[in-house]
Amino acid sequence: MKKSTVKYPYLTKAVEIYERENGHKIVLAHKEGELVNVSSWVKTGSINEDDRINGISHFLEHLMFKGTHKHKAGEFDKILEAKGAIVNAATWKDYTFYYVTLPIGENNSNLNLAIELHADMMLDPILPEDEIGPAFDLNDNNVKEKRERHVVIEEIRMRKDQPWTKVYNTCNYNMYTSHPYKRDVIGTPEIISQVTRDDIMNYYQTFYTPENITTIIVGDFDNQEILKKVEKEFDFKGRPNTVKKENEIDKSVNETKYFEDSAHVNTSYAILGWLGPKACDIKASIELDLISIILGDSTSSRMYQNLIEKRDDALFNMVSSEHYQFKDGDNFFIQANFKPEEKDLALELIKKELKNLTDIRISEEELNKAKKRIKTRFAYSAETVSEIGETIGYYMTVCEDLKLVEQYLADLDSITIDDLNCTIKKYLNIDNCVISILNPEK
Repeated sequence: MKKSTVKYPYLTKAVEIYERENGHKIVLAHKEGELVNVSSWVKTGSINEDDRINGISHFLEHLMFKGTHKHKAGEFDKILEAKGAIVNAATWKDYTFYYVTLPIGENNSNLNLAIELHADMMLDPILPEDEIGPAFDLNDNNVKEKRERHVVIEEIRMRKDQPWTKVYNTCNYNMYTSHPYKRDVIGTPEIISQVTRDDIMNYYQTFYTPENITTIIVGDFDNQEILKKVEKEFDFKGRPNTVKKENEIDKSVNETKYFEDSAHVNTSYAILGWLGPKACDIKASIELDLISIILGDSTSSRMYQNLIEKRDDALFNMVSSEHYQFKDGDNFFIQANFKPEEKDLALELIKKELKNLTDIRISEEELNKAKKRIKTRFAYSAETVSEIGETIGYYMTVCEDLKLVEQYLADLDSITIDDLNCTIKKYLNIDNCVISILNPEK
């Protein structure tokens, strides 16, 4: 078993990373206190889906809680919640992760219990047919079965009624040519209504392999004792690793793409989207974070001040920017909600603010203020066992290198205004943008 260490900022001890012969990684992080966080991050999400099984990662996440050969459905949550635990999971484009946060217990009793139950759930889900529910025709109104299949479909339908979801999905889909990131993580009712247990189990066996799983324990404990416990409970019984899937990285569009739709809404919604660098390009990723803060990620940002605070016509209800990090390339978005009758003016003003990022040079004050905000955010991520677990999981799974966290603050401090200008010109050209608009129905 290979061991490496990482000097994680704000923690009193180095984080220990162990890679077993089968590829399973165990990360142990020390954080003083009574709480402990146990999580496993799987390198799979919509990145490993196609049009036939879109949404299967999220569906499987639901079904992982539906029992093992040792514990029936609901027992896992019931036992841990009786110990004061928070139990949950999440699915995104690059990963699916499962976690438990709870008091460590006398002599690590709760921690040991959590590791046992967590490992059992990760390695031996039975995905029972009676919990999945039978496949059915969406047009058949006589279907009375209410199983997890219907729970997920209802979740999809609720999301699809949200205007921001509509406008985001259109923008996201058209930013890509063929990469799986173009699909909605949650899938479609048509697919979820028909996907079989065999499909789901095959997906689980393909991607929930030792090499794809990182188990992270954060808290105050004896590392060697807990390492042995995790090794013992995470017995993969010779489960083979599968060949890693590599996706072709899409290039940005080479001319502005514009899409307009309508829905039962009262105001207009817009998202402008760009493709960015890979998440592991940590310096470029930080630069986009800084640009997002300066442009539209606070009430003191340029867009908020110029398009909302200083205007007296109430054209915009909101305008902001966001930066999402992904393994195969980040996304940068500008979002706005505005008066429908002023759509052309609204878009013109947003484009002007984007152009002004380089025309009106970013000041040292703006840069330093943005850096301070990122430092505060980064420090906060080391405040709780849950935040530490999530940050480690992100670096291990999306960036595939926790060592990057060591240089994060130094990289942040080294960034100059000229660096930001180069990144703006490289990634945020209006010719490389996809614009999605959602207007009220006439």
